[in-house]
Amino acid sequence: MEAILQQFFNLDIMAKALPLVLKGLGVTLLICAVVIPLGALGGLVFAIGSVAKNRAVRWVSIAFVDLFRATPPLVLLIFIYAGLPFAGLKISPFAAVTVGFFLNNSAYFAEIFRAGLLSVPKGQGEAARSTGLTGAQTLLWVTLPQAVRNVLPDLLSNVVEVVKLTSLASVVSLGEMLHAAGLVRSVTYNASPLVLAAGLYLLLLWPLVRVIARFERRIAS
Repeated sequence: MEAILQQFFNLDIMAKALPLVLKGLGVTLLICAVVIPLGALGGLVFAIGSVAKNRAVRWVSIAFVDLFRATPPLVLLIFIYAGLPFAGLKISPFAAVTVGFFLNNSAYFAEIFRAGLLSVPKGQGEAARSTGLTGAQTLLWVTLPQAVRNVLPDLLSNVVEVVKLTSLASVVSLGEMLHAAGLVRSVTYNASPLVLAAGLYLLLLWPLVRVIARFERRIAS
């Protein structure tokens, strides 16, 4: 038991690692602040495209969603960061993470938004159009609010997944929280910094998980 405590719950090492891990937490939050809105916006665009009447727009949107849902995000991230330089396109770790997560997250957000759009009865849109609203106005003021409400727990669940996904940024040496904890672990030969990072992820995500559960109960009631 003493060996386990020293290896995984060494408070002295955690205290020394805390400033660097907190700095990594700041990078993690910055990544989230960039990729979550971009992914949600991209997902909304492709969701609308996937239910469009224009066949070309619909099939391009569906192809995008299927492609990037089927591509492992780790493979995508490594390809962008380490593969594109062979084609003469070298980008920074942060840019690679932003592009990779945008492509991956947009695909998943798109499927959620598409389900929400399809959940709204067509009669709602037809009634709105009969009042003189344009197609864009109907989508913005009538269909979209109902669609978002219907899939809000799924949207929030995907946000949680995106936050956890940011740990993959460590593979391109971006100094997010897991990368910072890994640096301290490699110096101390002790897993306590990783446990500290896991605890911070828990503190960050647990309130959101409880909010999701509350929304799910409210929708089910």
